[in-house]
Amino acid sequence: MFNYTFHWNQALKALPQMLDGALVTLQIAVLSMVIGLVCAIALTAFRLSGNRLLSAVAAVWVEIARNTPALFQIYMAHFGLGNFGIHLSPYTALLAGIAFNNAGYLAENFRGALKAIPETQTRTGRSLGMTPVQTFRFIVLPQMLRIGYLPATNQMIWAILMTSLGVTVGMNMDLAGVTQELNARSFRTFEFFAIAAVIYYLIAKLVTLAARALAWRLFRY
Repeated sequence: MFNYTFHWNQALKALPQMLDGALVTLQIAVLSMVIGLVCAIALTAFRLSGNRLLSAVAAVWVEIARNTPALFQIYMAHFGLGNFGIHLSPYTALLAGIAFNNAGYLAENFRGALKAIPETQTRTGRSLGMTPVQTFRFIVLPQMLRIGYLPATNQMIWAILMTSLGVTVGMNMDLAGVTQELNARSFRTFEFFAIAAVIYYLIAKLVTLAARALAWRLFRY
């Protein structure tokens, strides 16, 4: 039953390739967070606009992102859009799917952050002659981002882990994809995926520590 022989040397020799894949993983996660953050701010603005159509668009986006599997969203970006003549590479489809998911969760986080901001501040901004856009930009947005910072950090970790779903659409440049290809050539499943798991763990921990340091720097006052 336990006659398996470990071959760690073979897996460790492939570590440079896996680290290159980890850089691609981190790149996709960071890009997806940037895109997701911009979209989430736009969705939050849609909700505040008072326009029923824009509010409906924001609500539908958030509901789909939060109540369907991330794998489904990546599949739809890669395979579903292909039915309409829109063909995305595995890299682009993975990035689009994760960014879509990030935007939905971040928009909901920002909605909760908005509830923590007293409405009197918005009214004060308007009474000072600010337009609704100026009030949102200079009064609401900075506080919303500060309150939503920690949940956004959790979403960043989730984005890093979601990149592993790329193997289902043929992504072979990220950590999961490189690990899968190495495993397919050697059949040393335990060794390769154990090392990949450690790399994912270390990336997540480093991002968490960096986020805490940045939070201390930005929000200590």
